[in-house]
Amino acid sequence: MNLEKQIEYWKTTTLADFETAELLINNNKLVHGLFFCHLIIEKLLKANFVKSTKSLAPKTHDLIYLMKKTNLVFTEKHKRTLITLMGYLIEGRYPDNFLATPSKEVANGYLNQTKELLDWLVQKL
Repeated sequence: MNLEKQIEYWKTTTLADFETAELLINNNKLVHGLFFCHLIIEKLLKANFVKSTKSLAPKTHDLIYLMKKTNLVFTEKHKRTLITLMGYLIEGRYPDNFLATPSKEVANGYLNQTKELLDWLVQKL
């Protein structure tokens, strides 16, 4: 498999995914929007993994695991964002692990944190 194509695919699809997350959150589909925020960061972590290791990314959705497998140095704020977004992956896939739906204001804050981390991860590619 062409690793450069894989990196480019993940990088370009995250822009559309961010627009989707914004639309969902703006239309009060907060948990769904935050699920997309997780997806965005997962893709970019995998792209950075591929770039740094020159091998295929592991088939996992665990942002913390992926973070540790890259050669990037994350700020504490970025780490907190990853931990927060992990909760919305779990709720989106496993509804028995229900989280309370955040307020729109809180969801917008998470969206902003996702955008900040998205921009940072793209710069590292």
